[in-house]
Amino acid sequence: MHYHKIFVLVLLALLLSSCGSLGQASTPTVQLATVAPPTALVTPPSATAAATMPLPTPTEVLAPSLMDLSLQIELVADGFSLPTQVTHAGDERLFVVEQDGRIWVLRAGVRDPEPFLDLVDLVGSAANEQGLLSVAFHPRFAELGWFFVNYTDLQGDTVVARYQLDPNDPERADPASALVLLQIEQPASNHNGGLLKFGPDGYLYIGTGDGGRAGDPWNNAQTLSNLLGKLLRIDVDGAEPYAVPADNPFVDQPDARPEIWAYGLRNPWRFSFDRATGDLFIADVGQNAQEEVNFQPASSRGGENYGWRMMEGTACYEPADCDPTGLELPVAHYLHRAAEGGCSITGGYVYRGMRYPALQGTYLYTDYCSGHLWVLRAEADGWQNRVAGRTTLQATSFGEDVAGELYLVDRGGGIYRLLLDAPVSQIWLPLVHG
Repeated sequence: MHYHKIFVLVLLALLLSSCGSLGQASTPTVQLATVAPPTALVTPPSATAAATMPLPTPTEVLAPSLMDLSLQIELVADGFSLPTQVTHAGDERLFVVEQDGRIWVLRAGVRDPEPFLDLVDLVGSAANEQGLLSVAFHPRFAELGWFFVNYTDLQGDTVVARYQLDPNDPERADPASALVLLQIEQPASNHNGGLLKFGPDGYLYIGTGDGGRAGDPWNNAQTLSNLLGKLLRIDVDGAEPYAVPADNPFVDQPDARPEIWAYGLRNPWRFSFDRATGDLFIADVGQNAQEEVNFQPASSRGGENYGWRMMEGTACYEPADCDPTGLELPVAHYLHRAAEGGCSITGGYVYRGMRYPALQGTYLYTDYCSGHLWVLRAEADGWQNRVAGRTTLQATSFGEDVAGELYLVDRGGGIYRLLLDAPVSQIWLPLVHG
C-alpha cells in the first residue's frame, strides 16, 4: 500500500519569538506542509506552479480545548480516467464516476472488471468542466434500484436522468432504463455545477452553475426565471419525471421557477449535508479573487441569495458599490494569492465517521490548484478556519462512504482515504476578511 502524508508542522516557539477549471495532473505526490511568512500578492497561480506555494502564515494558536490534528492520505485505488466523484449506495461498495461517462464499482479497493454504467455515447466531455459529473443513489436504492446522474450531453447542455438496476444483473445498471428529469440549456461550456445530492428530507438537490463565461454576463444567478446559478430541490417520488415540493420558497411567486431552493451561486461544484445535523455546506467557485464556503442551517426554509454576481465572496463585484443587505455572506473564504493559494474550491464534508473522534463536526475542503487542505468548524466565538496541510493532488471531489469516512478524488486517477495520525500541536488561522 502506498502512503502519502500531509503533516502540519507547528513551531510555537518561533511564532512567539517573532511576534513582532480541470487539467490532467502528473503522478500524484504529497509534499511536506510548511509554514511561511507572508508574501506579496501575485497573479492567481497555475496548477503546475501551485505546488511550490507557501501555506498561509499562522496568526492564532489552537486552544488546548480544541482538536490537534495530523492528517494523512492513503491511496485506495488508482488508474481511473479523469474521475469526478466517489460515493456509496448505502452499502460497503464505492462508486467512482469518470468524466467521459463511466461509473465503476470498487470493492475493498478492487475495481470490478466491467463498468457499473457506461454512458460514453451520450456524454459530451470535450471541455474541462463538461462530462459525467455526479451520481446520487436513491435513499431506498436497495428497494427501488433507482439512481440519478448529472451530465452534459453532446450539445453541452445539462441532463439529469434516472436509471435503474438491470433486472437480470443486480450488480449492473440498465443503460436502456433512462428517464430524463431535467434538460437545462447551457450558453457556454463552463460553470455547469453538476452535483446531485439527496437531502435529509428525501428530496433531490441539484447544483447548477451560472451558465459560464466570466462575470455571469447574462446575470443568470440573480434571475429567478431560469435554473442557472441555483440550488434546485425536487421530489423524485411524487410524480414522473418529478414533482415540486409544496414548501419550496418560490412555488407561488410569478415568473420564478418553482424548483429553485436557493440562488446567487456562480458554480456550486460541490456541496454536502451534515449527516448528523442536516446542515448544508455549499462550496462556490469564485471568479478572480475569492473562493467561498456558504452555510445553510437545517432549519432553513430556503430562498437564500448567496450574492453572485453582486458579490464574489465578501467583496462587491457587479456593481462595485453593491448593497449586501439581504444577502447570505460566506462563513469562510480565501483569496487568490500566494499566501492562501486560491484558484478553485473543492467542497467536502463534515466528518461524521467513527474512526477519528477528534474530527467530529469538522468540515473539510480543499483547493484544486494549491492543494491546501482546509478545516472549518463552528465554535462558541464563531467560525474557525485554517489550513491543515497540503497535497499536490488536483482534487476534483471529496467522497464519503457508508460509515462516514472521507476520501479525496485526484484528477490524475487516484482515490485516496483520509486518515488521522498521532496528534500534534496545530496553529489555527482566523477567517480571512480581505
